[in-house]
Amino acid sequence: MAAYNQVTKTNTLVPASGLRANWRQFALLLLVNAFVGAMLGLERATLPLLAESEFGLTSKSASLSFLIGFGLVKALGNLAAGSLSDRWGRKRILVAGWLAGLPVPLILINATSWNAVVFANVLLGINQGLCWSAAVIMKIDLAGARQRGLALGLNESAGYLAVGLSALLAGYLAAGHGLRPAPFYPGLVFALLGLLLSGLVVRETLPLAKACAPPRAALPFGQVMYRVSWGDRSLFSISQAGLVNNLNDGVIWGLAPVLLAQARLPLEQIGLIAAFYPGVWGLCQLATGALSDAWGRKRMIVAGFLIQALGIALFIRVRSLLPGLLAAGLLGLGTALVYPTLLAAVSDRAEPRWRASAVGIYRLWRDLGYVIGAILAGWLADYWGLPASFAVVASLTLLSGLTVQRWMQPDRDLHLK
Repeated sequence: MAAYNQVTKTNTLVPASGLRANWRQFALLLLVNAFVGAMLGLERATLPLLAESEFGLTSKSASLSFLIGFGLVKALGNLAAGSLSDRWGRKRILVAGWLAGLPVPLILINATSWNAVVFANVLLGINQGLCWSAAVIMKIDLAGARQRGLALGLNESAGYLAVGLSALLAGYLAAGHGLRPAPFYPGLVFALLGLLLSGLVVRETLPLAKACAPPRAALPFGQVMYRVSWGDRSLFSISQAGLVNNLNDGVIWGLAPVLLAQARLPLEQIGLIAAFYPGVWGLCQLATGALSDAWGRKRMIVAGFLIQALGIALFIRVRSLLPGLLAAGLLGLGTALVYPTLLAAVSDRAEPRWRASAVGIYRLWRDLGYVIGAILAGWLADYWGLPASFAVVASLTLLSGLTVQRWMQPDRDLHLK
């Protein structure tokens, strides 16, 4: 599998071989994705508490409205990024995502209504959908078929380690200086650095995908949508798994801080638990992506969903710091097994000429999980209480893993390109 390491007059990369030849660009893209994750992490420990303390939202459905806007726009951003990056190039999509993300910290710092917070999260959804998708696709371009899991594991590790560290930073800033404005000041730095690196240093990788593609024409977008969504049983099982994964992530993001606050944990401990989950998730992905190359995708995905379900169920019983860290750690480990492996599994089953579109469609379904999770969990929490919403989400997570076990094609039957 070719990759890139030489620069042409058009500031694109020309074919070379593998990640070893392209480690500088790959490392740069890891750094860019870390800034993308850091933008997201600032909200993990603070925004759900901000909804009630500063804006007086007691309804869980209302307080989770920021997740609905974020998830819907991010899902559509993923879809657009996959398709448009094949036509316009990956770098343009990456830069456009950072332009959308620049105003987010300023809006959160100065918001006078919850609607402004929701609007900021719409922009954040655009930022995350375009930037993260572009970074994923560029790393797939740079990686050979046998290193795909490694590349995606490193990508997701950089992003979610940054989510965890940023959430930890925001939690400590909130404990020392209040929920606003201090926790959102670092976002100004993250967004500016991400934009500058993407615009000035990152190089285009689209020619590699074209060079590695077979001579026949790409599938029409509608056919790719059909295959990834339900026409192909393996890709269907992967898409539903991605949706359920982000459904449970959205519930933890939006409701776990509230659940922990109801258990009377101090803000510092809530911030630590909120940061520990994506921290474990990010750190473990340093290994899980590469392990999926060696052990196969299916068994890791199924195991990951079983561990996730256990972690979510344990949150119901958390009354102190250590059980909270245990629940968050299990959830982080399970998600680390699942997250890069699902992306690699989609890439395994898509041909090079329509792979970016397939990844975008998968990420559409995956991030619609935020929308569905926010609506479902908010309704359950308002009418049945927080423990009921966590119990239902744990059950859905278990069911999703069993669906993968039933429908996903065995890895040994694939012929990777």
